[in-house]
Amino acid sequence: MGNLLSVAGQAFPPTSKFTADQIPDLTGRVMIVTGGNVGIGRETVKALLKHNAKVYMASRSREKAEAAIQQLKQQTGKEAIFLELDLSDLSSVKRSAEEFLSKEKGLHVLFNNAGVMWPPVELVTADGYDLQFGTNVIGHFFFTKLLIPALIAGVESSPDQHSRIVNVSSGAAYMSTLNWDTFKDGPARRRMASNVLYAQSKHGNVVVAREFAKRYADKGIVSTSLNPGNIRSELQRYAPRTLRSLMNVMLYPTPQGALTQLWAGTMPETLDYNGKFLVPWARVGQCRKEAYDDAIGERLWNWLEEQVKDK
Repeated sequence: MGNLLSVAGQAFPPTSKFTADQIPDLTGRVMIVTGGNVGIGRETVKALLKHNAKVYMASRSREKAEAAIQQLKQQTGKEAIFLELDLSDLSSVKRSAEEFLSKEKGLHVLFNNAGVMWPPVELVTADGYDLQFGTNVIGHFFFTKLLIPALIAGVESSPDQHSRIVNVSSGAAYMSTLNWDTFKDGPARRRMASNVLYAQSKHGNVVVAREFAKRYADKGIVSTSLNPGNIRSELQRYAPRTLRSLMNVMLYPTPQGALTQLWAGTMPETLDYNGKFLVPWARVGQCRKEAYDDAIGERLWNWLEEQVKDK
């Protein structure tokens, strides 16, 4: 009951005290936004460009990303940089990180924003994992791990002596815990509904974000996770048309969804929220209790390390 109340309370949050206009000047800051060509990722890139950040738009499709980059240039006068990244393919994740590291020494903020929601259960990643867990959790974990040297270098070149990892979860994180037999394709996974697999992946995002917070705090890295709110975006593309029409009546405009992650990634006060779960709009919240279980966090971290060790 408590989890349901938490989700319901975040569905209609109070008016935000934070606006994108409050973001400080970001000149000299290097940032990556995964899934930055659409939805709240695109709104995030737009706000960062407006405040003079150097932004890499990490996306699967060069064509779609370059179209978004040109449109954002017309809107902001600034140009994002395309970084090819397919989070559902660990070889692509590695190539993307290597490409970034060949161009930049330091990274100040990594927005792990991309995600997939409610695809057909038959769909799996290039490496045979559940598409949602593989993309939303494993892909982002591997990408982040590979970029740790750049994030540490970002600490050294940042005025506030920190770098940040902002992990976009969901209110769905309250609705499931981890079913360890369903991360890879198999009978147990095929028996689960796509919406439950999605919720599991979003819960995993919170657990992993907290592990990064614990393991790299002494290096100056701040890791948070967040529920961006109930937002209209391309994330609903797998939902049935009638459900999408109903959802769109109840969902908030896309720019609203960028507020909490922009707050997490740019504002001075959020440096104090390492390991915290943030909720709409730009507030500190609390996920379900299992997300704070150190034994679960350790087990998931070790499992993820095992999956990517030979990649």
